[in-house]
Amino acid sequence: MSRLPRDYDVPNRPKCVDDVAYQDEVVAVLKKSLQNADLPNLLFYGPPGTGKTSTILAASRELFGDMYKDRVLELNASDERGIDVVREKVKKFAQLTASGTRPDGKPCPPFKIVILDEADSMTKPAQAALRRTMEKQSRTTRFCLICNYVSRIIEPITSRCAKFRFKPLAEDILSKRLREICVKENIKCDDEAIHGLMYTSEGDLRKAITYLQSAARLKGEDEINKQDIYEIAGVIHDEIIDRLIEVCSTDSYEKLEQEIKVAMMEGYSGMQVISQLHDKLVEMETLTDKQKSVIMEKLAVVDKCLIDGADEYLQLMSLFTTMMSQICHGEK
Repeated sequence: MSRLPRDYDVPNRPKCVDDVAYQDEVVAVLKKSLQNADLPNLLFYGPPGTGKTSTILAASRELFGDMYKDRVLELNASDERGIDVVREKVKKFAQLTASGTRPDGKPCPPFKIVILDEADSMTKPAQAALRRTMEKQSRTTRFCLICNYVSRIIEPITSRCAKFRFKPLAEDILSKRLREICVKENIKCDDEAIHGLMYTSEGDLRKAITYLQSAARLKGEDEINKQDIYEIAGVIHDEIIDRLIEVCSTDSYEKLEQEIKVAMMEGYSGMQVISQLHDKLVEMETLTDKQKSVIMEKLAVVDKCLIDGADEYLQLMSLFTTMMSQICHGEK
């Protein structure tokens, strides 16, 4: 029997603002706004999987009920959102007037909502065009911009919005939600596996649920353990990272090359290697602060190169060669 048959990301988003996990300040402000049937322009920012999109969709459903589809325009990164779309589609939608009653006669807010998900990927000219639309259509339309990095949104837009930061979910909140899912879906999952999910997801509930779903399909009726979660998440075994650090102290380029080739053939990603290496380096007592700073600076450069699409093998060789140089020949 397959587990977690439903897609938790879309159908099972919170149906009302009260169901949103952990973001207490945001929920409190939105509930106040919902009582008065009025909303400011909103800017939600924070890490992925913390409930930004779910929150505004839940608030929109509470405001508009059955008229949700007519009153809400949602555009995300997969949609074309250049300057022409802002000028045409968004502007046209914003200019439409909205009545203050629903078809069933119940009162309804006399405005529409435009949700721009992943707004930090919009071009600067598109954001500049949006600024003017926000200003002119303030009577009939509210805008909600959602992004990971608020610094990528131009100042004229941020000054027109009420800004809310979404925090990574705390471990107790993550644990509670994951255990609820395990009970409802009859999944056998031990405590170590739950801790593994919290560690690998880093406060991202969506990622944690995805890993749990994959593990449940993989294990079937069997109990999920920590090792299953680590395998699915692509976490590298501590022994491999320790071995790479250890070989750096041998001052042998050939041995280092061999160990990196072994790690690459195991299929581990370069980004995962440097992520776990960073955590190990911070705690290493055998290195001085100066040595750590040199290695960390190189690690940051390698991280940028990998994001830009550089070759993983060459970048890891470059990083570990710097590390070897510091361990064996660096100033203590």
